Amino acid sequence: MPNQPERHFIEAWSLINRKYLGKGVRVKRFRRPTRCQIRNRVLLAVLMVNDIKLSELAERLSVSSRSVSAWVYEGRLPGKANLEKVCRELGYPHHILFNQQVINNSPVICQQEPSRFMKRTITRSPVRNHILTGLCMVHDLSVTDVSHWIGVHPGTFRKWLHQATLPSPAFQEKTEQFFRIPKSVLFADCVLGEDEKSQA
Repeated sequence: MPNQPERHFIEAWSLINRKYLGKGVRVKRFRRPTRCQIRNRVLLAVLMVNDIKLSELAERLSVSSRSVSAWVYEGRLPGKANLEKVCRELGYPHHILFNQQVINNSPVICQQEPSRFMKRTITRSPVRNHILTGLCMVHDLSVTDVSHWIGVHPGTFRKWLHQATLPSPAFQEKTEQFFRIPKSVLFADCVLGEDEKSQA
C-alpha cells in the first residue's frame, strides 16, 4: 500500500504526457486554422498541389510566415513588391492568384487535408491543371464526386486535370457555378501560355 500514491502519481503524469506532449510528434504539411477560414482558395490550391508549405513560400520570398498566412486565410493582398515576387515564384499573374472577386465572394470554408483520392490522382500521372486539382484538394473532393455533381464522366474530368483539356462552354459554366470561382481562373492553366505564365 505505501507505493499506491506513487503509482497514481506516475499514471497521472503519463496521461499528461500523452495528452499534451504527444501532440507535437506528428507534423502535418498544412495546418488546420483555428477559425477554419480560407479566403484565398486559389492561392492555397496552387500551394497544395505543388506541395509547398506556407513557411516554405515565405522563406523563398523573404517575407514572414504570418504575411503568407494572412494572404491565404484572411484574403489580404501583398504589397506591390511582394505581389510581383509571389506571382513570379508561382508562375501566375496577380489577377489569377489574388482575384478580388474570388476573395471577396468566396464562402468561408474549413481547410481540409488532401484527400486520398486526390493524392492517388496526382501520383498516377502529372497534372497540368494545377488550380482545378488544387481546389479539389482544398475542398477534399474526389474526382468521382465532382464529376457526378457537375454531370460529366470521371474520365473526362481527369482529362481536364491531367491534360489541361478545356471543356465546352457549358461545362465551364457548370464548374464555375460549382466552385463559385470564375472559369477564367479555374481553367487558367488551359488558356495561359507558358510564356505568359513565366512573365507573371
